[in-house]
Amino acid sequence: MLEFEEINSLQNGRVKQIVKWRERGPRDRDQVVLIEGYRALRRALEAEYPVDELYFCPELYQGENEEGLLREFVARGARLFRLGAAAFAKIAYRDRPEGLLGIGPQRRRGLKGLTIPPEKAFFLVAEQIEKPGNLGTMMRSADAVGVDGLILCDSRTDLYNPNVVRASTGNLFTLPIAEASSEEAIDWLKAAGLRILAASPHVEKLYFDVDMKGPLAIVVGSEQYGLSETWMQAADERLRLPMMGKADSLNVSTASALLLYECLRQRLVG
Repeated sequence: MLEFEEINSLQNGRVKQIVKWRERGPRDRDQVVLIEGYRALRRALEAEYPVDELYFCPELYQGENEEGLLREFVARGARLFRLGAAAFAKIAYRDRPEGLLGIGPQRRRGLKGLTIPPEKAFFLVAEQIEKPGNLGTMMRSADAVGVDGLILCDSRTDLYNPNVVRASTGNLFTLPIAEASSEEAIDWLKAAGLRILAASPHVEKLYFDVDMKGPLAIVVGSEQYGLSETWMQAADERLRLPMMGKADSLNVSTASALLLYECLRQRLVG
C-alpha cells in the first residue's frame, strides 16, 4: 500500500502555497516548478528530474497507469498527498485536470552545461520569446528533431512557467536547455565553429536554399519584433520562409518547426 497524506480542505496550507506558486514571484523565490499531468510527469521521471512532492486525485484520472507512476516516484523519494476533487481543482492550472501534479526544483544551466558533439552539431537559439505557449511548443519541435540543445537568450518569459511545462508536454525536462545573453551565445557558437543561421521575414534567401548539413545553430526571434540587429549582424547566413498570402510572418513556434525539420530533412537525405 502506498503511504500518503490526505487533504480535503481548500484552506489547507499546502493547497494555498501551490496556488501562490502559479505566480512567477513566489515560484522563483522558492525555486520550484509545477508539473501537471501524466505525460509531463512521465517525461520528468524518464529524465530523472527530481519531484519532491506528488499530489493526486483518483477521481480525476484519465487512464489506468497513474498508480504505477505514483509507485515509481515514491521509489525515488517523492512524498504523496491525496486530494479531494475540489482541493485538486484549486491547485490545478489545466482546464481539464488529470489528477496528478508534482512539485520539483528549478534547474537552470548556462552554456557550459551544454555538450557540443564532434560532428553535425545542431542547436536552436530563441531570442526574447514572450509567450509561454510558443516556448513550450518550440521545445517539442526541438526535441522531435533531436537538437543538441536549446539556447534561450534574453528571454521575456519564465522557463518554468506552468504553461511552458504544459505546452512542452514535459520536454522541458528531457531537452538540454541553457540560458544566456545574446552576446554570450554568439561568442560561444563562434568559438565552437558553428554557423549561425538567422531567420527573418525581411531577407531574400529562402530557407530551403540554405545548406544545413554542417554544424549550425538556427536562430529565431521574438513574436513581435523578430531578431535583434545583434543576431542579424552576427549571422553567417540570413534566411526566410516564403509568404504567399496576406500574412507577413508566422507564429514563431510554427516557423521554428519548419526550419528545424528542413535541417533534419537535409541531414537525412544528404
